[in-house]
Amino acid sequence: MSDASTSKTSSTSSTSRTSGARGASAPGAEAGELVVDFILSVDGCAAGEGWPGWWGLESPEYLAWLGEQPDSVTLMGATTYRLMARMAEQAQRIDVSEEERASFAQMAQLPKIVFSATLEEPLAWPNTTLISTDAVEAVRELKRNATSPLTTTGSIRLSHSLLKAGLVDRFRIILFPVITGRTGLERIWEQFEDFSLDLVTARTFEGGLQLLEYVPTYLSEPPGSAWDRTGGAE
Repeated sequence: MSDASTSKTSSTSSTSRTSGARGASAPGAEAGELVVDFILSVDGCAAGEGWPGWWGLESPEYLAWLGEQPDSVTLMGATTYRLMARMAEQAQRIDVSEEERASFAQMAQLPKIVFSATLEEPLAWPNTTLISTDAVEAVRELKRNATSPLTTTGSIRLSHSLLKAGLVDRFRIILFPVITGRTGLERIWEQFEDFSLDLVTARTFEGGLQLLEYVPTYLSEPPGSAWDRTGGAE
């Protein structure tokens, strides 16, 4: 899906048709489990200038898998909320596909939480709750009391904070078989610290899309020796 005002695809816009559309929590996810989802090119970009949504490579098998996912509460930061709310409003009046329009309409009906100290109520996007206190502590409390799974939509900084705090039960990546070296935007990994990942699920969908699901652990420092990468000797 492209933003109405640009020609790029992104994890934020594409997620409205994935984790936003049906929660996109893992099959069997329990109440209070938190899944962080990213949709990426092989080189770690969540957006590409000039590319269609999902890089034009969504397959029937992948779409069917998405349709099997249970509803969940979607967590997001202020930047993602502003983008998604604007796109949801635009989807009702501009020339987009019926699938995209229906997806935003469905997402409007699902529970959403935005963490922000700058937004003010009332929020324009239906069924969105504003939390202005510390996101990490708020999510910790949500996990204790949740009656459904939790998932993130876009929100790189929020996702990183939750990963670092050890609150993420599963870290899930859908890799699309493209490299967006010249046109790539939103280079996710440049905004992350170090984590070890224990692979718990792997699946390849038709068309070469790969599902990789991990249990993440934050690393305060790399586990190996400190090599001199400068090429010089003291």
